[in-house]
Amino acid sequence: MTDGSSTHPEPTSSPTTIPGWRLILSDAGRLWASRERPFSEVATHVGAERTVDADDLEALRTETDRQETFAREVEEAAHEQVARKVPEREQAGQVIS
Repeated sequence: MTDGSSTHPEPTSSPTTIPGWRLILSDAGRLWASRERPFSEVATHVGAERTVDADDLEALRTETDRQETFAREVEEAAHEQVARKVPEREQAGQVIS
């Protein structure tokens, strides 16, 4: 609306959301994002952050992307490590059922 009756800003051409993350604007004007679903235990244990902050939306997007990439890489590495261990145990006669 442009008649002045709306208290919400007009939509802009750039999205103001980050899928999977909730955005928060602090009283001090700092932007925060909190992931709606926790990362896996392994990703969290290794350092993936569920809540991050930044000075502006672009920097916040960069940080949430960094966290998502980090968590995904940790998960992939964990799966690869497990995949390598299973054949080692089978060769040693320790079949896991």
